[in-house]
Amino acid sequence: MQASNDILPATGPAIILVEPQLGENIGMVARAMANFGLSELRLVNPRDGWPSEKARAAASRADHVIDAAVVYDDLASAVADLNFVFATTARARDNFKPVRGPVEAGRALRARQRSGQRTGILFGRERFGLYNDEVGLADEIVTFPVDPAFSSLNIAQAALLMSYEWMKSGLEDETKTNFSSPDMMPATKEQLHGLIAYLEGALEARGYFRPAAKKPKMVDNLRAVLTRAGFAEPELKVLRGIISSLDRFSPAMPRGDGSPGDDPRRLPAAARAAKATDKDQA
Repeated sequence: MQASNDILPATGPAIILVEPQLGENIGMVARAMANFGLSELRLVNPRDGWPSEKARAAASRADHVIDAAVVYDDLASAVADLNFVFATTARARDNFKPVRGPVEAGRALRARQRSGQRTGILFGRERFGLYNDEVGLADEIVTFPVDPAFSSLNIAQAALLMSYEWMKSGLEDETKTNFSSPDMMPATKEQLHGLIAYLEGALEARGYFRPAAKKPKMVDNLRAVLTRAGFAEPELKVLRGIISSLDRFSPAMPRGDGSPGDDPRRLPAAARAAKATDKDQA
């Protein structure tokens, strides 16, 4: 066994890979562990030896996990110092061990860790998982609710699922994420009604409400759309700015091309006719 004589306090369950075949898979397991705060990786007889540059490359900068990985000659040695071990498997086993799902298993591991116990999770070979006698070295089984017709998981996928459940079990709120949307003040009704009135006026000027008899219903629909969304104050400011820009400028009179009031298409029909007459007479 290539290991230090010093046993460090565990910050989470040890991830134990039994005879992993590919360095790339070991690296992806290390990456999954680092994503969710796990760092103790134990390897039992990795097929291609250790250390592995392929594993380091696949770990995507989870070097602290790769550098601290310990290699064991046999599984019994790899679990000898642990108080409780889960074995992952997708196959039904002829034994009397309790079987848990990943959510329940994550919470059980968290409770044992808080009581000072050292825990671990076994993952089997890429091709066929764990032997029965290896499962026998664990205390309980954890299995994933996968499609029975295609139940095989890559070890990195399985490690990611368990690492995620471990991290989630330690949150005060299991639905909480590390970042959220901006905390914005909801718009007041006065602000919302002001926007609706402004928009209604702009649409009226462009003859949107046709025929005139349908205007009340069209305004009701407009209000229903805008009041359902629950806008925040900054969002209303964005909408107001967009509508204002559309109201003040047109393709015929773009920004910077004179006063928007000079756009003849903004004038009532009578005023446009009078302006055209004045121009002809000039």
